[in-house]
Amino acid sequence: MRKLVVLAVALLAILLCSVRVLAMAKQQLRFDENGEFRILQVADMHYANGKTTACLDVLPQQVSSCTDLNTSDFIRRMIKAEKPHLIVFTGDNIFGFDATDAAKSMDAAFAPAVSSNIPWAAVLGNHDQESTLSRKGVMKYIVGMKNTLAHLNPPEMQDIDGYGNYNLEVHGVKDSGLTNKSVLNLYFLDSGDYSKVPSIPGYDWIKPSQQLWFQRTSAKLKRAYKSTPEAQKAAAPGLVYFHIPLPEYASFDSSNFTGVKQEGISSATVNSGFFATMVESGDVKAVFTGHDHINDFCGELTGIHLCYAGGFGYHAYGRAGWSRRARMVVASLEKTDKGVWGAVKSIKTWKRLDDEHLTAIDAQVLFSKSPAGSRRKKHISGSTE
Repeated sequence: MRKLVVLAVALLAILLCSVRVLAMAKQQLRFDENGEFRILQVADMHYANGKTTACLDVLPQQVSSCTDLNTSDFIRRMIKAEKPHLIVFTGDNIFGFDATDAAKSMDAAFAPAVSSNIPWAAVLGNHDQESTLSRKGVMKYIVGMKNTLAHLNPPEMQDIDGYGNYNLEVHGVKDSGLTNKSVLNLYFLDSGDYSKVPSIPGYDWIKPSQQLWFQRTSAKLKRAYKSTPEAQKAAAPGLVYFHIPLPEYASFDSSNFTGVKQEGISSATVNSGFFATMVESGDVKAVFTGHDHINDFCGELTGIHLCYAGGFGYHAYGRAGWSRRARMVVASLEKTDKGVWGAVKSIKTWKRLDDEHLTAIDAQVLFSKSPAGSRRKKHISGSTE
């Protein structure tokens, strides 16, 4: 009897896994009929216990009524305003020290994304595992949630460091020549929490095993993109998402970035070489992180834009009177000579503030097939703070 129970449980697990695989297959990411793909980045929600969790660093008149629910409301407003095709949460999704039940906190934190029926993805920050689940447990829970495209780790690499290293492909417009090819590649990595090396203080970093996976994945995607049918000459652009910024983020000052820098760069104290790895890959156009809540700048270094989203959550440190914010990224396709949708023509970004009008600021071009386009910057309507 016991063997039958064990077998039944195993079969149920296989069935549930198969159902999820089929559901994810139906959620194949692709550009819409207007040749656009829209990504909403949410950084540092720091969600805890909902309406009983107070806000940090808000104006005096906001203190009495502000809770985690303000964070949830901001996500809903962003989804309604920007209509993203994918929502990406870049770590510190929950604030473990104050979350009494990690699973319940994640259910509440991701609820606006889940209820929207928009595909979403997530990586871990340095605080997600500080509640009632281990780091692996947190990522496994996220992977099991509705509408998520997140993965625990790539199946082809059993010994990779961290949890939440995976990639997503964004295919061309349906029924176009590139409908079966990924024209935009998204990479997600676990940047860890804190150094495990006693002689190295501070935050963690992206390890050699992760970089090897990235290199292999990038190479595989480039081969597929350049092969028949519809062989392309250049690699499809790639975007990379993780939590802790790289040391190279310290390369910028107000003369060569868009946005603001209001605190130091809290990267690892060692340089793992991942920036050089991305440069060598040749396909990465931009990196998006969180972690430093009151930095929201985006600057270009050696052909790659390094971007912060700015703090999103109300139970996260910030600056009173400095609006919480989110980053949008929109990739657009070109029209071929035959009038059909082709490869990616441009990738643009801007931020929206959680104010009365969801003010949009700091629009800039991250990638363009026009050399001049990659250097153009402009502001769109609204405050520049």
